[in-house]
Amino acid sequence: MSYLAYVAGFGVAVTAFLWLRDLRIFYRTGLSGYRKSAYLGVPFTALALLGFFVTAYAEAWEYLGLGLVLLALYLQGRVERENVWHGEGARERFFGSAERTKDKGSRKRL
Repeated sequence: MSYLAYVAGFGVAVTAFLWLRDLRIFYRTGLSGYRKSAYLGVPFTALALLGFFVTAYAEAWEYLGLGLVLLALYLQGRVERENVWHGEGARERFFGSAERTKDKGSRKRL
């Protein structure tokens, strides 16, 4: 197992973290952009996990597996999301601490 498997494993962890953060923000706000991002986070995390397994267990194709992980991270960042932070610090943004919306049903959802 090459050192690239550890890099791919870290990429999987980041992809899963970003998916769960978007899920938390959607749960707290009900915004449609974060809903779409939370839904798409599932296949992107699966793609990153596939890339990790290719990197870890197929030594001849480790760069292909690392490319799959990077592709999943790239695609996850391309989803359009609404701006939910207004002057919060890096800690709040990192953990996805958005203000709760009391009436989530009145927002237009796609």
